[in-house]
Amino acid sequence: MSAEPELKVYVKPGCPWCVEAVAYLKKDGFAFTEIDVIADSAAYEEMRRISGQSCAPTLTCGELMLADFGVEEMQAFFNKHNIAP
Repeated sequence: MSAEPELKVYVKPGCPWCVEAVAYLKKDGFAFTEIDVIADSAAYEEMRRISGQSCAPTLTCGELMLADFGVEEMQAFFNKHNIAP
């Protein structure tokens, strides 16, 4: 039995879209890792490499990626890829 891909959310402190995304994930019971790209420059570079941009939030789940999104886009992404808590 294989493990589910790890859900990661790259965030910037003070970013309202990041705050909303994290609140949604917590409210709906998703297991995820929150990564502060301002506090961790290596994580910032990783986010840029993965997404091709410097915008947050950026979300990854295995090989899947969503960048610079709001909660509605994240919900649609989860529905499209059958990602659930």
